[in-house]
Amino acid sequence: MRNTTVSNQSSHTMRNRTYLFIGVIFLIILFFAGLFIGKYPLSISGVLGGDQYQVRIFWTLRFSRTVVGLVGGFALGISGFVFQLLFRNPLASPDIIGVSSGASAGAAFGILFFSGVLSVSACAFSGALIAVVLAILLSGLDRSDSKATVILAGIAVHSLAQTVLMVLKSMADPEKQLASIEYWIMGSLSGVKSETIMVNIIICIFCVLLLFLLHRQCLLLSQEEAEARMLGVSVQKMRFLVLVTATMAVSSVVSMTGLISFIGLIAPHSARRLTKDNSVKTMFLAGIIGGCLLLLADILARSVAQTELPVSIFTSLIGAPFLIYLIFRRRHQI
Repeated sequence: MRNTTVSNQSSHTMRNRTYLFIGVIFLIILFFAGLFIGKYPLSISGVLGGDQYQVRIFWTLRFSRTVVGLVGGFALGISGFVFQLLFRNPLASPDIIGVSSGASAGAAFGILFFSGVLSVSACAFSGALIAVVLAILLSGLDRSDSKATVILAGIAVHSLAQTVLMVLKSMADPEKQLASIEYWIMGSLSGVKSETIMVNIIICIFCVLLLFLLHRQCLLLSQEEAEARMLGVSVQKMRFLVLVTATMAVSSVVSMTGLISFIGLIAPHSARRLTKDNSVKTMFLAGIIGGCLLLLADILARSVAQTELPVSIFTSLIGAPFLIYLIFRRRHQI
């Protein structure tokens, strides 16, 4: 019996390592494909040979947006994993506490009252953080420490942010500002520039590393409140730290790319379906799948049509049916 258990564990570990290996291979392939595929195709010989036109496009456009696709998708996958683990709900995603709607309202404010990509990114980042802090503060009014309270607070903050967004859109110039707001909401990596992403990339990497270090605490927080306290976890403080860290990771991504839908939902759930657990390997696999999804969506967005399309079109084409599948699956289980 013991030998059988050890054998099963070994088989499970080998299978997870295989998934990680295959995921890393796909991620590398998509990363290099993202560097050379687009409206202006590049070649390895042209870039290495010093062709000025190709070298300029490579470093000013392709490299920065491909790095954002890799790091951003990875961060969205990791953050989604944390939210689903924390709320014990496969339908949970970073949007659950108003992150995306807060970022949208912040970006609209930046487009309306400031100028420049950096200002809009800073406003989107601030809007997302304000949204999550407000949701956490509202949920803190309920002393029951229920996970549902945070979700309800997030819904309230989402509604408030949407109201602010509608007011800002009504104030915008229909010919210029309104179009910019709508395009930002649809999400795209076309506006990514090397000079504007460095700070956000550093924040994103730092938050992801911190979430990996907090993986054990996340597992404990996914248990019942009383059980987590018995194990020595300061539930409110640790939950606040984890939620803010995950939100900062998401905020640093959406402030560069606009709203990217469904990756935070699809990636962690897919990883968990493959590995059948919530281990750190599953968390890493969720990041890999998220990176693959965003890189693939960006490649399609700039190559399937004569004009570049929003990235969220392609993530939604995958995500919407996936969400419907999850809903019907949960209904069948109930």
